[in-house]
Amino acid sequence: MARENKISMEHGAGGQQMQSLIGSVILKNLKKTCAGTVGLDSLDDGASITLLKENCGGFQSDKIELVMTTDSHVVKPIFFPGGDIGRVSVCGAVNDLSVMGARPLALSCGMIIPEGFDITDLEKVVCSMNAVLEEVGVPIITGDTKTVEGSALDSIMINISGIGICDAPVRDSGLSPGDKIIVSGYIADHGMALLTKREGFEFNSDLVSDVAPVWKMIEPALSVRTKDGKKAISAMKDPTRGGIADSLNEMAQKSKVGIQIEEEKIPIREAVQTSCEMLGLDPLEIANEGKVVLGVHPDYAEQVLKILKQHPYGKDAAIIGVAGTDKPGKVILVSALGSTRYVDVPTGDPIPRVC
Repeated sequence: MARENKISMEHGAGGQQMQSLIGSVILKNLKKTCAGTVGLDSLDDGASITLLKENCGGFQSDKIELVMTTDSHVVKPIFFPGGDIGRVSVCGAVNDLSVMGARPLALSCGMIIPEGFDITDLEKVVCSMNAVLEEVGVPIITGDTKTVEGSALDSIMINISGIGICDAPVRDSGLSPGDKIIVSGYIADHGMALLTKREGFEFNSDLVSDVAPVWKMIEPALSVRTKDGKKAISAMKDPTRGGIADSLNEMAQKSKVGIQIEEEKIPIREAVQTSCEMLGLDPLEIANEGKVVLGVHPDYAEQVLKILKQHPYGKDAAIIGVAGTDKPGKVILVSALGSTRYVDVPTGDPIPRVC
């Protein structure tokens, strides 16, 4: 009986057992909204997206662009405080589209599952994915499932690709001198929650991952326009691997500006700060899965901040710094004592498999 509730190689062979797994575990637990004439339920070789005028509304331009992203996810452990690999994988694709200013339209899902994987765990993962789909209102419209020998893979791997739509993408290279730097909430929660769970540390057992889809938080802020009709948000990134240190450095280098941030203004939970100090880690380099770093025109920064704070995921948002002409391509941290240091691009990966 125990064997019947485990993934076997037959589940990936394309026959009856594979169809049963897809139907009874995956399709049963996923949102089935169709984005076009061919949807997930059809189990065809692909799916379609119908771009109707009403689906493209809300943009102040006749020009519409499709944005596509893809990412693969391997997380240890696959279940952690605040989420699991399913939630991370869907949020990752939704957030990659969101920070480019693109409304998510549809996703695809590819799963590679090792022989012996618990089917009950698979169902939990799929249900977690579906909870995000329902929250954002985006369907998975096509997918693929493969099984491999247990010796070839130690846990499930998930790839999610996504398509979104916008009038003009927001680029991470769009910062201008004077733009304010905003972070949408407490940083480093995700990476530290995984680390404490995986390593069995008891000193911060209350840490919970921040993994969340950010589109509904970002969407209203994208409507803020400058006097010349441009988006007030000039640049965005979701600070996953490498944390806000990596994201800010990338934004500074691509935009050819310097960024100065103030340590006291960066929202960091005391539990995260304490655990980072004990483990010799920099919270600026720790991964997030439900946060956004934004560059905003200085005249509209407070307006954008107010909008972010109205959403539960952005209630702790803060202006943490400013872009300037000094030391282009560099990020400088001003400490509480007034001293300064460079925030370097992270090297290595102190906390592997966080997303």
